[in-house]
Amino acid sequence: MEHQELTTVETAKDLGLLPEEFERIKEILGRVPNFTELSIFAVMWSEHCSYKNSITWLKTLPKDSDRMLAKAGEENAGLVDLGDGIGCAFKIESHNHPSALEPYQGAATGVGGINRDIFTMGARPIAQLNSLRFGDLKLDKTKWLVKGVVKGISHYGNAFGIPTVGGELFFDDCYNVNPLVNAMSAGIVKAGETVSATSYGVGNPVYIVGSATGKDGIHGAAFASKDITKDSVNDLPAVQVGDPFQEKLLLEATLEVIKTGAVVGMQDMGAAGIICSNSEMSAKGEHGMRIDLDLVPTRQANMKPYEILLSESQERMLIVVFKGREKEVEAVFDKWDLNCAIIGEVTDTQRLEYYMHGEKVADVPADDLVLGGGAPVYEREYREPAYYAENQKFNIDDVPEPANLVEVAEHLSAHPNLASKRWVTDQYDSMVGVQTMTANLACDAAVVAVKDTNKAIVLTTDCNSRYVYADPQKGTEIAVAEAARNITCAGGEPVAITNCLNFGNPYNPEVYWQFVSAIKGMGNACRKFETPVTGGNVSFYNQSADGGSVFPTPTIGMLGIMEDVTNLMTANFKQPGDLIYLIGESVNDIASSQYLASWHKILKAPAPYFDMDKEYSMQQTVKEMIKHRVIESAHDVADGGLYIALLEAAMPNGLGFDIESDADIRKDAFLFGEAQGRVVVTVAPEEQERFIEFMATSETEFSLLGTVNNGFLNVDEELFGHVTDVKMVHSNVLHSILGE
Repeated sequence: MEHQELTTVETAKDLGLLPEEFERIKEILGRVPNFTELSIFAVMWSEHCSYKNSITWLKTLPKDSDRMLAKAGEENAGLVDLGDGIGCAFKIESHNHPSALEPYQGAATGVGGINRDIFTMGARPIAQLNSLRFGDLKLDKTKWLVKGVVKGISHYGNAFGIPTVGGELFFDDCYNVNPLVNAMSAGIVKAGETVSATSYGVGNPVYIVGSATGKDGIHGAAFASKDITKDSVNDLPAVQVGDPFQEKLLLEATLEVIKTGAVVGMQDMGAAGIICSNSEMSAKGEHGMRIDLDLVPTRQANMKPYEILLSESQERMLIVVFKGREKEVEAVFDKWDLNCAIIGEVTDTQRLEYYMHGEKVADVPADDLVLGGGAPVYEREYREPAYYAENQKFNIDDVPEPANLVEVAEHLSAHPNLASKRWVTDQYDSMVGVQTMTANLACDAAVVAVKDTNKAIVLTTDCNSRYVYADPQKGTEIAVAEAARNITCAGGEPVAITNCLNFGNPYNPEVYWQFVSAIKGMGNACRKFETPVTGGNVSFYNQSADGGSVFPTPTIGMLGIMEDVTNLMTANFKQPGDLIYLIGESVNDIASSQYLASWHKILKAPAPYFDMDKEYSMQQTVKEMIKHRVIESAHDVADGGLYIALLEAAMPNGLGFDIESDADIRKDAFLFGEAQGRVVVTVAPEEQERFIEFMATSETEFSLLGTVNNGFLNVDEELFGHVTDVKMVHSNVLHSILGE
């Protein structure tokens, strides 16, 4: 082996490894690793790649259903059967740490990476979503981050030609240092056209295709597995650089080369670059690889072996091809003017041997690098934090009810968390591909038609992280339930989830308690709603050295199916005179609401009221009403409470409402509380009798709120404003803060 300086425990610590992990590496190799080998273990055993601090709990999540074609951990993304020989691949991932340092490229490459996960499986992406969290919008740094992230997502997604169809945006001081940027993609594939991330067949050639390899993104996976500090700016080389036009070429070439039948296996090069693709494909296929690093096309001269191996340069794939069919593969990539270089071959050694100019520079066992093989697995200590018990002491009677609820309504409708996200969505192309059915419609979830069928996929991302902080188990149950509620209100059937688990430092027992509790809640809710977990990612270390941890934020990306596109249900009021009903029960509850947090400035409270059985039953009722065309609109009651839900339903068509509050509960709780399990529906007067008969056969509570009018917002005959004036403010909140 080429002479390289041997490493020490200090080198290991510098690379993010624990002393005991360094000892384990020496045992595996039977010797002291050189720097290239130690770097390999450092990235592959980082939390980002190995899930070493989370896999024990992730394994408790439900993974099975009749629709699962690829379960969690089996492939780059989950794969769900839509019927009729069509599958949907979908996944969500984080790009938090890169976006904190370089928001434009951090967000752009997050979009690029998640789309590669989809088309590497043979699926054509048809929809993108995102879930974004930022700090105080009054801070210049926050404005810089928001503008950079949104520009990165829009420029990459728009140029790549895949519509951005949905997402969420939330602001809280806990994200001042660590913004969260979670990107989701979904794609469609026909049966028999998928490809697996595997490698086998001794002598089969190994290709690297796509962009040349540079020094960007080196140690990116390790960088994503540590806290953000004032020195993190020195990690900028760990942030990747994206090229959406190159990715578009790679997409078309990839889908074309799969159809040749010449491909054994294929994997996107994301976190940890070549080494990750080599090791995961080899471990899965129970083979090895010999790789000549000097054959890798590079865009910088004199790159060291570890730099080539660990680079996270974007728009690259690893492909193993059946020997003798090289010409077919090369012809496809030549046509699309992309690099296509043989860099090695498959062996039967189950080892990864790397050479540079004929000299061996690293020799490591494939299986010992990966999750489920020799990568370490830890069961961390966890402890309930003191704040949790404090939150449970909250009593609504200790909170005075404001004399002027009109002022509260104005405050909430103009709060960045509740106001229109038009400043963001106007920058996204939601129409490209012409399959997006909800681009210009008010709908609780995104609905995207599946070509050449009468079906659509229904997509949403959801998580109220304030609820999860208040009560991680219940808050995560609510996140799953809200995602299902949104898909149900749009006319879809929830079928599966992907998750992005954003937490602080797992070595902090209180943070780990949040994580464990969230996983328990997710498992409970996914079993209830029959939405197995297809995969996702864990993002720990969203924590600064001095600013503390972010709210625990287990973002839920949910996929639903609409068997018949005529089932599409929108959220907006249709015409004056329609009756407004509340499905579900009003509760005297304001816990963890936006109203309690931003109007009363009370942050110590439990999660809002939630009864999972009643929620599930309510959703089945709404689903049947949509199917039988009993209602005109459906909109879930979520952040901001009933008043905001009514306002959102009123604004699209410039309509208003006359409603009466429930005399049995506080008026502020009725209007602004965020008790779960509620949906606002409208019913045409001629359908009222059928609606009441329908509801009488269900066990779900319902109540008549009032009627739709021509634009006045009336509660108990008190005028809360006119829809035109409120909409003017609501639509321009982010524009006034962030500029045009």
